[in-house]
Amino acid sequence: MPRTSQLATSQLAAASRDSVLALRRVERQQALIERLHSARRRIQLAELAHELGVSARTAARDVERLREGGLPLDVRQGRGGGVALRATTGPVRLELDLPEAAALMSSLAVLGPTVTPSAASAMRKLVAAVAAG
Repeated sequence: MPRTSQLATSQLAAASRDSVLALRRVERQQALIERLHSARRRIQLAELAHELGVSARTAARDVERLREGGLPLDVRQGRGGGVALRATTGPVRLELDLPEAAALMSSLAVLGPTVTPSAASAMRKLVAAVAAG
């Protein structure tokens, strides 16, 4: 195989691997959100990491990415610390135009619309809203 062809094959393999890792991260972060939502209490990073099957450092990076993305997480360091999803009063209301709803639907389709109960519920609601349009 010529050198340029090997390089291109290597780059494609790396891109594919990166995509798989990104998809796993998204699935893991969704599971983390669902776990925090169902707990309704502060959970230590070590406990989250164990439940998700990752290191405490990976769980901490996931929490930080979610916080940076705007998810309302309360994170406390030290003894008695941990992570909690800030409570909301009822469902969150959104107004999306068709392209925005379609963007979310296509993202869920890539993730797997039934990968978590929340993903499946979100997809059902998006489909119903677009159909009622």
